[in-house]
Amino acid sequence: MTAVPEYPPGRNLLDGRIVVVTAAAGAGIGFAAARRCVEEGATVVISDVHERRLGEAADVLADLTGQRPVAVRCDVTVEDDVQGLFAAAIDAHGHVDVLVNNAGLGGETPLVDMTDEEWQRVLDVTLTGTMRCTRAALRHMTGRGSGAIVNNASVLGWRAQAGQAHYAAAKAGVMALTRSAAIEAADHGVRVNCVAPSIAMHPHLARTSSEELLAGLVAEEAFGRAAEPWEVANVMVFLASDLSSYMTGEVVSVSSRHP
Repeated sequence: MTAVPEYPPGRNLLDGRIVVVTAAAGAGIGFAAARRCVEEGATVVISDVHERRLGEAADVLADLTGQRPVAVRCDVTVEDDVQGLFAAAIDAHGHVDVLVNNAGLGGETPLVDMTDEEWQRVLDVTLTGTMRCTRAALRHMTGRGSGAIVNNASVLGWRAQAGQAHYAAAKAGVMALTRSAAIEAADHGVRVNCVAPSIAMHPHLARTSSEELLAGLVAEEAFGRAAEPWEVANVMVFLASDLSSYMTGEVVSVSSRHP
């Protein structure tokens, strides 16, 4: 197993940008993305469906920067919540430069045992929630003639994995949504890309997936370890920044697995 690299310093890649991050509470990719954006000079607006954890995330970012970010409870399955999130961001900062779409929901159920409700819930959060936020961002960004949207997909959008048909279908949908939205947004100066992580270890994943499944996934990685959430967030920052100015509609794998 290779060692985890040192945590990188900020390089002002997002200096002065206003960034909205969904599902930014907790210890996963969303919070890592919010933190990395702040470290790269951005002002963030964070959201999550879990109010207590959202407040805790805002406290950590306040300790880091000396300024508490706007934190908005948002359930991405509710259109009024999504509209409220963008209204709060624009009211506080005047505009939004970047959206990081991180909200998603997984699970582990064989397809023959899966209920319609379970299937629909995963798709509503993971795919349709991403669509709602992307739609809201595009309505704002296209009018300004600039912006970047970074979605969070998964390598399961390409690969097969038992027990996760709903999640894989949703993440494949996020990839297709990204490509289609990118084509529509290009003439308006807005870029839309997504990352496709293989496995980034964090407490929520450990709670919702079996130890056997996670161990098997880690064993298939060339580095012999899962990614740190901030390693995925680094790629999100790249896609949000001007360094990726010629990229749109792309799905960037964040993985060390090569079947």
